[in-house]
Amino acid sequence: MIRSMTGYARAEAQGPWGRLSWEMRGVNHRYLDLQFKLPDEFRAMENELRAQAHAHLARGKVECGLRYVREAAVSAAIEIDDERLLQVRAALDRVAEALTATALPDPLKVLSYPGVTREAPQDLTPLLVAARRLFQQVLDDFASAKAREGDRLAQFLVERCDAIETLAGDVRERYSIVRAQWLERLRQRAADLKAELDPARVEQELVLALQRLDVEEELSRLSSHLVEVRAALERKEPIGRRLDFLMQELNREANTLSSKSQDADMTRCAVDMKVAIEQMREQVQNIE
Repeated sequence: MIRSMTGYARAEAQGPWGRLSWEMRGVNHRYLDLQFKLPDEFRAMENELRAQAHAHLARGKVECGLRYVREAAVSAAIEIDDERLLQVRAALDRVAEALTATALPDPLKVLSYPGVTREAPQDLTPLLVAARRLFQQVLDDFASAKAREGDRLAQFLVERCDAIETLAGDVRERYSIVRAQWLERLRQRAADLKAELDPARVEQELVLALQRLDVEEELSRLSSHLVEVRAALERKEPIGRRLDFLMQELNREANTLSSKSQDADMTRCAVDMKVAIEQMREQVQNIE
């Protein structure tokens, strides 16, 4: 089972404390890069949330954003500082006496005077518990989204492995024909020369030439790498870096096949292999 580094998940919850919503968004990255955007009330729990995310994620740049909307009904109660209010009242009385004023002060203006009112502290415990629980939910949803995308990527890679194996079979079949044709041309050329040739020297030259043309070793290594790719897709742990290495090895063998080719059909197969490998390499960059 493989997981993609890209994904998105959102979870929302509402309770007596208001409304919470988490969003997680992941993109490709060489390592795990967690970025949290939290309201001030939740800053203290960031390290705990990071540890929680590290237990589920291995690679990728992941943005974790929390929004909190406090319901009007649960807004902190307004408390009046009686001592400060008496001080304001005494000052107003002195002003009224000095100016012989009779009008009563506006209560709203008095309440807006600094220090007269204060908000009662809110019990954040139920809110933080709800935020932790909701974060685990969005983390699970995010992992599921990554797994679904991983299944799609795995299917894509398997299809490309099948295509490369078919091309390798075509190259092997074509090589036996090309090899026979090349030997026949060499014998014909020797006959046309009508000269006495040293059999040992001819044999040596044949061996050297066939070594330069032989692609069996490259095809064998190519097949071995494809087996490793398929095996990696069945692993439970992150495999992105392993697959990236295998793509380099596959590309090396395809390049060698292309350089050894002395036949248009074999060259075409090698080019098609490189195209398929490049398509795989691009998708491997998305795998955790």
